[in-house]
Amino acid sequence: MADEQQSQPTPPRRTDPVDAPAAAPPSPTPPAEPGPVTPAASGPAAPAEPSPLTGAEPGPVASNAPGSVAADGPGLGASGDLGSVAAAGSGPAAPAERRAVPAAAPGGPPAGPGPVPLAKDGPAPAAGSGERPADARPVQPAAPAAAPDEAPEAPPVEPGPAVIPAQAGPSPADGSGPVAAGDETGPAAGRGAYDPWQVGAFGVPDQGAAVRGTVVRLRHAVALGLGIALLAGGIGGWLGVLAERRSSTRLELPQAAADNKDRAPDSVAGIAAAALPGVVTLHVRGSGGGSGSGGTGTGFVLDGQGHILTNHHVVAGAKDVTVTFSTGESTTASVVGRDSGYDLAVVRVTGVRGLKPLALGNSDGVRVGDPVVAIGAPFDLSNTVTAGIISATGRPITAGGDKDGSDISYVDALQTDAPINPGNSGGPLLDAQARVIGINSAIRGAEKTGSDRQSGSIGLGFAIPVNQGKRVAEELIRTGRATHPVIGVTLDMQYTGAGARVGAQGEGGKPAVTPGGPAARAGVRPGDVITEVDGVRVHGGDELIVKVRARRPGDPLRLTLLRDGREQTVRLVLGSAEGP
Repeated sequence: MADEQQSQPTPPRRTDPVDAPAAAPPSPTPPAEPGPVTPAASGPAAPAEPSPLTGAEPGPVASNAPGSVAADGPGLGASGDLGSVAAAGSGPAAPAERRAVPAAAPGGPPAGPGPVPLAKDGPAPAAGSGERPADARPVQPAAPAAAPDEAPEAPPVEPGPAVIPAQAGPSPADGSGPVAAGDETGPAAGRGAYDPWQVGAFGVPDQGAAVRGTVVRLRHAVALGLGIALLAGGIGGWLGVLAERRSSTRLELPQAAADNKDRAPDSVAGIAAAALPGVVTLHVRGSGGGSGSGGTGTGFVLDGQGHILTNHHVVAGAKDVTVTFSTGESTTASVVGRDSGYDLAVVRVTGVRGLKPLALGNSDGVRVGDPVVAIGAPFDLSNTVTAGIISATGRPITAGGDKDGSDISYVDALQTDAPINPGNSGGPLLDAQARVIGINSAIRGAEKTGSDRQSGSIGLGFAIPVNQGKRVAEELIRTGRATHPVIGVTLDMQYTGAGARVGAQGEGGKPAVTPGGPAARAGVRPGDVITEVDGVRVHGGDELIVKVRARRPGDPLRLTLLRDGREQTVRLVLGSAEGP
């Protein structure tokens, strides 16, 4: 193993090529015969001979014979080319240190350009073989400089391989340490190490790509910023609206949720829901035309054939009748029959499907205090629902009639405090099971000055019992006319005493007691005062008529009479007479 110790030459420094005046070309140096490589002995190296190229003493050389290889420092091969410095020994060469071409001695020829190539690790190539390291750079020849004296000119230096190993070596003259390829430390780091043989050393950096990349990145940043700004603005606006809605400046009172549950069937709402589809509003136009010849009333469906029950005074003198259902659909109707004595009438609609007839109750079972619901169109306000109770039963009333006393209705009515107003006439009075127990017919108004009364409800409404209405309606549908039960007497309506007195003479000179009639057969005489009907006290002629008409023809009747101060009781069977 050869000794790897090297001599310490004078620190070289890098010199840049200097243009010099052109001189006469030097005589070519004859090629030297290759000789054996003399290995360097262990220990200090022998003093180097002056270089024929520079005349300086760059460092010790082991041998100056052709083909010799210096142990340390630059040298020339036998062929005149710059040789390679090989490590001493026969094995692989030690890593070579980086060396620069020394400066020319005063008066001598200029130093060769660039650093002297150093051998790579491994066996040294044979002298004169012409081999060069694969990664060496060619050395650029320098123009020869004119010597001030008559000195022999050095032969031109052929380009040889330049190797810049990365191994550290002796520091330059300034003591800052070795300058290796790619090393950015030391004094040269601040100003940048210049190497003319470095790839791209004389190239100009492409600044356009960097500018374009910067512009693209700037555009992306601007687009991203705009997107974020728009998103932030939208979110901010939405939050602002939400905050405004919930701000304390807007008053929002607590409120319960809507209750969509079905009501109890016996409640007012339940009754109304069940009955309204079967209640209709009637608009009547009289034969005379004009606003005074028409009116509005109410009715309810009796059956699926389109029969509707209402009051007589609603359709009296009607030329055209229009029926409007609770759904808002309207159609025309025709009058089937009517009776002024009972104040009832039947009209009919045709071509209507899906009719909802109302169930009929029994007015004989009604008691005072029972809850009732009235449905109608007061003042043409359709589908109006009011509620109340039965405040009295068997209330005899008379309603309507002309000035001559004809067309008077005698009703043994149900009294109710449920509000009933003009327009409610003919509408149903319902019990808690939504069954019809009466037909709303009349009201009692408040007293005013003179004979006028205040129109509108004061809590006194009257309805025809449904039992009576059912019988009359059946007759009107069947024959168009209704029959009245009669006892066969003519009453003295001017009598002011207690009871109803039989008149002395009938109309047109006829007898007051109809011959062969029910009263004549029971023994009733003119002048008798009837005080009771089936044990119920009567106070006048109107009340007696109401009690009789509340029954059917053929029903038995018991009368209490007062004759010559003595009471007696008679029994009879009611007769029948056709109504007007």
